[in-house]
This record gives sequence, C-alpha cells and structure tokens, in this order.
Amino acid sequence: MLLQFWFMPKIKQVYFYLNSLNNKFNSLSLTKELIKAFLLFLAGFISLDCGLPDNTTYIESTTGINYISDAAYIQTGIGKSILPEFQTGLPRQTWHLRSFPKGDRNCYNLSLRKGDEYLIRATFVYGNYDEMNKPPKFDFHLGPNLWTSVTIQNASVVISMEIIHVIQSNRLFVCLVNTGNGIPFVSALELRLLNNATYRTQIGSLQLFTRLDVCSTTGSTFRFKEDIYDREWWPYNRNDWTPVTTSYTVTAGSNLYQPPSLAMRTACIPVNSSQSLVFSIDPSSVPNAEFYLYMHFAEVQQLQANESRKFNISYNGQFWFGPVIPFYLASTTVFTRSALTGGDYQFSIYRTADSTLPPILNAIEIYTVKSFVQYETIETEIMYDIIVDAISNIKSIYGLQRNWQGDPCVPEAYSWDGLNCSYNGYNPPRIISLNLSSSGLNGEIPPYIISLTQLQYLDLSNNSLTGPVPEFLSQLQSLTVLNLDGNMLNGTIPSALIERSKNGLQLSIDGNPNLCVSLPCKKNKKKNVVVPIAASVASFSVLIIVLATIWRLLKRRQPPLGMTSITKLFSTDLCLLNLLSDGNTDDESNTLFQSLELKNRRFKFSEVQTMTNDFKRVLGTGGFGNVFYGNIDDTEVAVKMLSLSSSQGYKQFEAEVKTLFRVHHANLTSLIGYCNEGANLGLIYEYMAKGNLAEFLSGISTRILKWEERVRIALEAGQGLEYLHEGCRPPIIHRDVKSSNILLNEDFQAKLADFGLSKTFPIEGGSHISASVAGTTGYLDPEYRTSFILTKKSDVYSFGVVLLEIITGKPAVINAQTNNVRTHISKWVSSILSRGDIRSIVDQRLDGDFDVNSAWKAVEVAMLCVSHNSTRRPTMNEVVLELSQCLSAERARTTGEHGNKSKNPVDMMTMSLSTEIGPVPR
Repeated sequence: MLLQFWFMPKIKQVYFYLNSLNNKFNSLSLTKELIKAFLLFLAGFISLDCGLPDNTTYIESTTGINYISDAAYIQTGIGKSILPEFQTGLPRQTWHLRSFPKGDRNCYNLSLRKGDEYLIRATFVYGNYDEMNKPPKFDFHLGPNLWTSVTIQNASVVISMEIIHVIQSNRLFVCLVNTGNGIPFVSALELRLLNNATYRTQIGSLQLFTRLDVCSTTGSTFRFKEDIYDREWWPYNRNDWTPVTTSYTVTAGSNLYQPPSLAMRTACIPVNSSQSLVFSIDPSSVPNAEFYLYMHFAEVQQLQANESRKFNISYNGQFWFGPVIPFYLASTTVFTRSALTGGDYQFSIYRTADSTLPPILNAIEIYTVKSFVQYETIETEIMYDIIVDAISNIKSIYGLQRNWQGDPCVPEAYSWDGLNCSYNGYNPPRIISLNLSSSGLNGEIPPYIISLTQLQYLDLSNNSLTGPVPEFLSQLQSLTVLNLDGNMLNGTIPSALIERSKNGLQLSIDGNPNLCVSLPCKKNKKKNVVVPIAASVASFSVLIIVLATIWRLLKRRQPPLGMTSITKLFSTDLCLLNLLSDGNTDDESNTLFQSLELKNRRFKFSEVQTMTNDFKRVLGTGGFGNVFYGNIDDTEVAVKMLSLSSSQGYKQFEAEVKTLFRVHHANLTSLIGYCNEGANLGLIYEYMAKGNLAEFLSGISTRILKWEERVRIALEAGQGLEYLHEGCRPPIIHRDVKSSNILLNEDFQAKLADFGLSKTFPIEGGSHISASVAGTTGYLDPEYRTSFILTKKSDVYSFGVVLLEIITGKPAVINAQTNNVRTHISKWVSSILSRGDIRSIVDQRLDGDFDVNSAWKAVEVAMLCVSHNSTRRPTMNEVVLELSQCLSAERARTTGEHGNKSKNPVDMMTMSLSTEIGPVPR
C-alpha cells in the first residue's frame, strides 16, 4: 500500500502529461485516452455514472475523468435520464440516474480493501426524470449506517455529498433506502483513494463541511486535474482580506495532503497589515457537530533579506499553535489533532512581534465528524466476505428471487429474507439461522454453507437437492437443527452427523428414499435419526474401559515431562533435535550443533540448583511457575522453572520454547540454555538487571524515567514487536504485550519478554487466527475479545495501551480515588485530548521537561493504536517510524539543534517539505 501511495502522484503526473499532448496526434488519441483511464484506475479512482447503459464509458470534458456505467455494481434499479432542459450547464455524469421503484433497500456492492481510506462523493439531480415534478426524500447508507437523509428541493438543484471514510471490510455497500416519500435515485457515485496517513480521526468518518480556495482569483470551483485527489474547492473572498498571488507552481512535496497548486498560488493577507486574519465556523446548520480543521499555508512572495513572515494561531482567544513560518512555493498544513467541540469556533492568525509582514492563509478544509456506530455482520474482513459470498453464491446457484442486498443483518429492519441474526449489545451481529425451505433448490448442497460458522438452524427441506449429505455440515459446531426433509439426497449420512444427533442435534431426513443411515443401506423411514439406547450404553461402557486401561499404562510408564512434546516441536531440525537430546552427539559430524552448544547449553538440574543458590531469589512469577536469579560463572541469568501443578503453565512454557528457538532480535529476550531432567524443565535467559517497565511507571522504583528514555524504550519494544510481525516467517503474534513484559537491562535497553501466549500463523501469508481469548485485562483488543479472531492489530492495540502508560505514568485501568470507578487509560486520555491539554496528559513527574511536538506525536500514535476498530490502527512498521521521529524531536530539543524548548500546548501539527510527520520545531 505504501508503494501505491508513493506511485500515486507519479501516476497522475503521467496522466497530466498525456492530457497536455497536442491534439495534432489524432492517431494516438484513442490510445492516449485508454492509457489515461487506466492510470486513474491505478490511482484508485472509481467513477460511476449511475443509470448509464451497460458497457458504456466516456471521458468527462471538464475533469478528463473516465466514467463508466454502474451496471456491474448493482443488480436492481432502472436507468433514466433527466429532461433535456435540465442538462444545460450540468456535468455529463448528472444527465443519467438510476431509479429504484422496487424494494425498500437497494445497494451497490463495491469490492475494495479493508483499511483503505476513500473520499466518497454521491451526486443527485432529479431533473424531473419521471415527469411527475415530485422531488423525493430518502435515506442514503454507507454499509449498515445512515450517512444522510437526501431531500430534493426542486428539479434543477444539484446535491453533492462528500465523506472521507475508512473501509471496514473488503467490500463497501452503498445503499438507498425508501422511506415512503418518493422513489430513491442517484446520479453519480465516485470514490477516490486517499493516503491512509491523512485525515485521521479518533473516531468516526469526516463529512465535508466546506473546502475553500482562499482569495481565489478565478472565482470558480475546481476539481481534478488541478487536485490529484479530485477534491472540490470553492472560491472564498472577503472585503477585509486582500489577495497576494504568484504565477509559479506551489509544490506539495512530502506534504501528504497534497493541497493543489491552483489553490496555493493565491492567498489572503489582512487589508490592514497590522491586523489579524480572523474567521469563524458557523455550526448553526449542524448543531452539536464536532469539527476538524485543516489550514494550508505557502509563501507566495519572494522575501527580501530584511523581510520575514511569522505568525501564530489562536483559538477562541487562546494561543493554539505557532510560530508558523511558511515555505516559499512549498505547502505546509496545520490541522487539529482532535475534534473541536463547544459551539464557539473563532480562529485568529496574527503576526509575531519579530515579523515584518502580516499573516497569510492560502486554503481551508473543514469537516464534521460522522459516527457510524452499527457494526457490520462479523467484523473481521475474511469472515465477513466469506459469509456475504456464501449467501450471494447460494442465491446465484439457485436463482433465488430474493432482495439480498447490502449487509445481511443490519440495519435489523432490512435484514435478508430467510435469515435470522443474533444481536448482542455492542457485539457485531452474526447469522444464526438460514431458512431455504421450499425455495426450488436443486443440485448438491453447496459448500458455501460451511462459512456460516455460527449457524444454529438450517432448513433446506422440500426442495430437489441431490447428491450425498456433505461431511462439512458436521463441522458447524453451533448447529442444533438440520432439516433435510423432502429432497432427493442419496448415499450414507456421515457418521459425524449421526454422532452429533445423539448429542442434541435435531437431524431430519424424512422423504429422501435413497438416503441411508449406515451401510449396507437400510433405508430410514423415520423423521429423525435414532440410535438404540442399548448400543449407546454399550459403546460408552467400552470407551470407559479403554480409557481406564490407557490411564493405568501411562501411570506405569511415564516419560520425562515435556521431552516428547518439546522434541516434536523441532522434528524437522536436526540441530535442535541434538540440542534437546541426551547429549550423545557426534561433534565431528555436527559442527553446526557445536556452534549452538556454545550459546545454548543443556544444564543438569543440579547445575541449575547451584547457579540459583538453590532457588533462593525469586525474580517473578507467571502461569508457568517462578523465575529465579542465577549466575553462570560471571554471567547473570534468569531461570524460569516450570511448575508441575499447572497444565496451562506447561502450554505457555511449550509455546515459549517454540518461539524462542525461532526468534533472534536485539529487542527480544535471549535464551542462554535449558534444563530437561526428569520432571524438571527450565529455561535460562539473559538477566535484565533493571526489571520490568511497569515498576518504573507505577512508582515502585524511585527512578523517574526521562521523556527521551521513555520514547526510546517504547521504540525498542516496538522494534521487537515489529520483528515478530514482519521479520518472522510465518509471523508471530505475541498476544500478551504489556508493560510488565517489557524488561530493561543495565543500560535501560528494552526487550520484549514472555512468549507463553504467542501464536504463529498456521500458513504463510495468513492474516488472522481463530483463537480463544487470552491476555491481560486492560491490554486486550476489544475486537479479538468479541470475535475470537486474532490478528497483528491485536498486538498493536496492546502496544498502544503500553505507550499510553509510558506517556502518562498511569496504569492501563485507572481507579478513581473518589468513587472507585475503573476507567480505561484510553478514555482518560481522550477526555483530556478534547481540551487540547497535552501537559495534563504527560506524566506530571516530568514537570513539563519534554518536547511538546514529540509528546503530541506519541499521544496521536498511541490513540490510533487503541482504536476500537482495527482498520484504523497502524501497523508496527508505521508505529516504529513515528516513534523514531518522536525520539529525534526530543533529542533535537535537548541538544539545542533546533532552537529553544517549546512550552506551548499544541493540538495541531505541520507537514512540509522537510518532514511528513510533525509538528516541526521552528
């Protein structure tokens, strides 16, 4: 994805070049247009002219964008055209529309990629297409959530809506809902892929409020080609502001927002150079809204040696950010880090005392927060896509005439016919019932049904299904009712299904004359499968006798604890097999083992007793047992011994062994040796003299970590976690990232420890693991907790909590001193962020001794990591990059490379040619 974003401006540059070619190359015109259309596709442009006849395409003359028919993205609706008298002056993509006279909900199905950020624009022009002159009202949905209610005032009005939205699964449903006030329709639907690092919010999507080309000299709106993201800009002029301009191109450089040069070439300064640029946001049209503001600056005048332009920004009379020194012909963006609330939104841009020139402003973007609270059916992208595909394939195979559009379960009022879903509070809904009885089905039972993992009730009765009863039906663990009556199924019922029927599954097979319970085929005429009770009792008795015999044999001949399991872990690695053997190794034939033997040695239990002084000093305790302090010659070590009293402890111990023999990284604890003697199993690690991070953050230690130390520790722990995610093949999920599992050596170098709960992807290239919930309260990913789907982003959430602990010095779960109410640290930080008070967030023991820009960036990264929606969380690659820049900013402050210490609370940051992430110290 990062590569795609790097190429995106290049792709569009090629597009602009092709567009500028002289029309005298007529023979190349078709080829040129095809190449341009393909480049826009690569750049993430989807441009649908709704209602345009199928397989039709054209290049819109004003923007040069290639529009295609929407027919491939929707199965319902009727193509119409607005009346000719309304077409004059309107862009071509509004001449057609798709009308939906049938059905309560009709949905477009767009295959995208989960986690990508798109600008989505929907356009509506009624144009009296139905010659009834009755403009309708209807609802417009993104996925299961209401985006807006569309009210058409008259036939000629053009309604265009924009939203910046992060895709929640690998598909996006855009739905029109009939509310009984006329027939819904849509004229155009456009999607523009953005850079995921831009337009970040703590929660929700961003709906466009306004986007202004300040002191525009053209007096008209513009989009693509001038704006590579096809954002629409409106001219904005005032009598108390005067324009300054340049004819040169203003470059965006590494500014990820890429403000267009056409807007940046013009700017405003106050008419009276001693005054400020003052503007307000009027929230009257959107009461109780939360706002995000983006201001773009660029110097458009070549300043003389004795001239300077430097200014600050205030918000409601209070200093907010500064000083800003705009770059000549290069853009800088300053934007809010958290939502603006409260109802009063006045900004003043004023010159500093040492500035010779007045302030300047080139362009403004303002958005309101749109919260989408309804979960889609199954929140993980793989399961969600499989389920939707399963139902859609079933519909396609059997030609079912059902209005199965959009999300299967939500909104609940529009759930699909024949489906029932579970609605459990804030948990995502799940399909639990599928009724396709008497639906004219034929052929074999489709394999897609196995994807409906939570299915409890399946009714396929009274159809014409043929073939055998598939084995996969027995794998639906939640299934309690399976009705196959009245079909033409044949063969033998799978034994696993028969066993399930003995344990509560209601299995009905009546009316399938060629279906047998067992071989030789004795046709079953009963409605439900019944196995004689005597046979079940006899089988159970035999089972008990067999288990008792096995138990006695195991008691008599029990191998050394853990040896067999540990050896199996490394059955494909001769070196590791030798390492875990009894030591009978041919040194001459195994030089590799010799090299490992120097680093990873096997110790006798008596040697472990000696090195730990008979286990005198306990360093810590876990589910596996105790960790003891020890010495091997002059080397300090930590010895982890398995407790025999905990089966869960052994599982964690085994997982740790499996991981530690795979991973080697400076920021992961190192394994020195092991003990495997009888019932005594232990691992010997390097000793981390300073203990764990939690002790320093909680106040147990009197040593107060400086800000630079905190950021460096966070960076090093992040690098260790990044290695597990990206450096291991297949990747490893730690599953228990917390401050007490980050250990510090004598030099306060951080190393991630305790891999007892870690999980490895079962197949290369996997993106998730189904796993029972395990971890520590306060650090546990809420998506993983509710879905049992474990991903790398689960670790990212836990790391975000640790980062908040590092920043604030507070625990993951905070106990209020007054009412004993427990609050998660992310909520506590979020409540203070709304006030823009960074100094109240950072650990008060630091007494403000930190770089404000570094702190803001660290908080922003942490809050993105703890987003409840995993698609909004960064990867560990991105986290490490951000923390590296945090550390650089703090080191620059302490070494004095970039001026004086900043003491201003800032909730904005800048992006310029010199950096992609800010704010930039001036």
